[in-house]
Amino acid sequence: MNILSIQSHVAFGHVGNAAAVFPLQRLGLNVWPVHTVQFSNHTGYGDWGGAVLAPEAIASVIDGLDRRGALDRCDAVLTGYIGSAALGAVVADAVRRIKAKRPDCLYCCDPVMGDVGRGFYVPEAVAGHHRDTALPLADVLTPNAFELEFLAGAPVTDPRSALVAAQALRRRGPNWVLVTSLPMGQEDRVGLMLVGPDGAWRVDTPRLPIVPTGSGDATAALFMGHWLTGKSPVRALECAAGAIFGLLEATIREGGGELALVAAQNQLAQPVHRFEAQRV
Repeated sequence: MNILSIQSHVAFGHVGNAAAVFPLQRLGLNVWPVHTVQFSNHTGYGDWGGAVLAPEAIASVIDGLDRRGALDRCDAVLTGYIGSAALGAVVADAVRRIKAKRPDCLYCCDPVMGDVGRGFYVPEAVAGHHRDTALPLADVLTPNAFELEFLAGAPVTDPRSALVAAQALRRRGPNWVLVTSLPMGQEDRVGLMLVGPDGAWRVDTPRLPIVPTGSGDATAALFMGHWLTGKSPVRALECAAGAIFGLLEATIREGGGELALVAAQNQLAQPVHRFEAQRV
């Protein structure tokens, strides 16, 4: 399996490709990472070094991959943070080119835009790109509750409203919608919900006292990765939930800073925790 992952990248810590590539590789998948930014660390620290790469530079990398025949052998595309609408257009073009060569290629879009409490942290044009362009192209969409609310244009406050919103998104393009950071109505619980053509399933886990940057990026990668290794989408949901829970536990043991991907690497592939998905 070959995966094209187009996301941001940091040298220190784990967000974007730095949170997604290693878990996918640990699952035995081949990854072609294309970095949209090259920063020293994520912007939550307040200062960072590096640069945002121009859309033309990203297009050039993708063209180079095409000349190597990589796009003809691409089994899945994973996209995350998009810093500009112009870059979004380059990404959408890449997905269309790959789909023309490989109609069965799976496109998983993590529409990174914002979060509850923080609001939007991307320009309005980027949010519009996810709503109007990426959403119809995606086979799998992995919004958090805040992003789901924006894309559906309806409040998301609990599992029932999340289900209605996810079903609305499915009618506009993606076959599967994975809702992350789902509010459960209980302060000590957090959930994931998968909505697809055969119904909807929910996994609840205890809420740990930590929400490190990059956990959403890792969740999208783990769900897609477990799916691509031959598991059913529902089983991939359970594995992603168990893997993320184990990863967060390891992160707490390591001091609670950046995601402890290396320390938790066995948990990523074979989660110790098993959270059973319940049909909604």
